[in-house]
Amino acid sequence: MARPSVRDVAERAGVSVGTVSHVLNHPERVAQPTIDRVRAAINELGFVRSETARRLRHGGSSLVGVLVHDISNPFFTEAARGIEDRLRADGRVPMLGSTDSDPEREHQLMSLLAGMDVHGVIVTPSASTLDNLAVLAGRGIRVVLMDHPPISAELSTVSGDDVAGARAAAAHLIELGHRRIGFVNGPLTVRQAVDRRDGVIAALAGAGLDPAEALTEIEAVSGGQGFTADAGAVGAATLLDGQTPPTALLCANDQLAIGAMREVRRRGLSIPDDVAIVGYDDISVAAELITPLTSVRQPMREMGAAAADLLLSHDPAVRHITFPPRLVVRESTVGGQPRS
Repeated sequence: MARPSVRDVAERAGVSVGTVSHVLNHPERVAQPTIDRVRAAINELGFVRSETARRLRHGGSSLVGVLVHDISNPFFTEAARGIEDRLRADGRVPMLGSTDSDPEREHQLMSLLAGMDVHGVIVTPSASTLDNLAVLAGRGIRVVLMDHPPISAELSTVSGDDVAGARAAAAHLIELGHRRIGFVNGPLTVRQAVDRRDGVIAALAGAGLDPAEALTEIEAVSGGQGFTADAGAVGAATLLDGQTPPTALLCANDQLAIGAMREVRRRGLSIPDDVAIVGYDDISVAAELITPLTSVRQPMREMGAAAADLLLSHDPAVRHITFPPRLVVRESTVGGQPRS
């Protein structure tokens, strides 16, 4: 059977083709009873709007590319939901992709999106591969960087202050009396890992502590992946097996922290009495763990919505939006007695 057309919908609903078009594109111009009749006809016929026809008629695509390091990471899942909600209100649809922080994969995905002439792309770029954006710029496709500080006079950005967030987390541990802190970090090829490391070192320096003595850092990786719970368990094990095990573990994201907590418990140690643990991002499960996790909160959904707003804005001016982080203190750090 031929695919139902707009004309078929109009005949079934007893309205003009123009009225169907208004219902699809400008429902505010149509009375509710008419909208109900047209939508009923659409459902009965199984009508699906042609993206190609819509593009030819109105210009531009309804598709928006969203490229992040790893969509399974709860931070990006929440941010993507914020993006999706905002795009839906504008009649647009996100196309999600994970780059795995791999420049080659990122380039492949950007080339694919460029070939589709998407309306725009929201991307959390690989640290050293901004050159990949050229494939989008060459097609005149607008780009917004998400979870990335300003680096270009031509690109709008949405970010958190990772240096400030990590500094607050480390300062919290120092105030509790910890003088041997293990930092379970992700790969330093990722910008967030570098900034959060800088924040930790700044907190130590501000407290008059020598990082060479007070800090032990590891770039945790498991199965070729960083920023995962398995990587956190591996990183925690390595630090706790050292000659002078840390009394506190500061983790570069909550997934790493969850893995670190698993390893600490596997050893029969208590959180926070034996080892205090801090995460980063404050994902939804952080407060629901057996030992609720102290974490640096980022407004993930709001960051995604802000990135979508910048992409959809008719204002060509470049803008930079920074969301301040906030330390949320829970049982994984308070109440313990740090060892000297």
